[in-house]
Amino acid sequence: MLKNILALTLAALSSSAFAASETSASSKFVPQGWKILKTTTGDLNRDGQNDTVLVIEENNPENVIANAGLGSSVLNTNPRTLLVLFKTASGYQLISKNELLPSENDAESPCLADPLEDGGITITKGLLKISLHYWLSCGSWYVTNNSYTFRYQNNNFNLIGFDSNDFHRASGDITEKSINFSTGKVKTTTGKNEFADTSQPVKVQWSTLKNKYQIQLQDIDFTEYAEYQ
Repeated sequence: MLKNILALTLAALSSSAFAASETSASSKFVPQGWKILKTTTGDLNRDGQNDTVLVIEENNPENVIANAGLGSSVLNTNPRTLLVLFKTASGYQLISKNELLPSENDAESPCLADPLEDGGITITKGLLKISLHYWLSCGSWYVTNNSYTFRYQNNNFNLIGFDSNDFHRASGDITEKSINFSTGKVKTTTGKNEFADTSQPVKVQWSTLKNKYQIQLQDIDFTEYAEYQ
């Protein structure tokens, strides 16, 4: 029994030390005056190595401003950056960067909650997904979830999918849209209702994008609402 406890303790300490070492190795990519907000790991280029995605934020007090109107009384408008680091035999390598992530707060939309707080960054089956959750305490009845899916191919992270879910807090109506950029197909689903006691007739409509898109991670402005036609 004592041997088992000792083995588990040593394993936990070893795992903790390894995680601390990995964090230290990736933190060299964080500029002075910035901090790490989120860390996500997973194999993004299918080489069996655990790659790392960081969301970092500037820590500048001048970007924390007072707000006398609706919304939070203090707005943190410090900029954020997304860093994608590939694990190599010699350490980490910066592969991609996006400097247009939404801040915790928006001076032009002070009622908007932090889109990344209930959104996030995930890595599943080699795909990188960035999810943003838009909820306003004033000015809109809609709650929107947007997810961008990227695949690493041809030495770039290319946008291959976009999913949007719009929910109206008063009516309960839900509209969903899913775009496959590889095929150009768009699936739009309407008729769902969050408040309905019984199943509602759901309408699914398929369409084709009018435009062709070749979008890479570093070029997307995540602070703007996405519109693809």
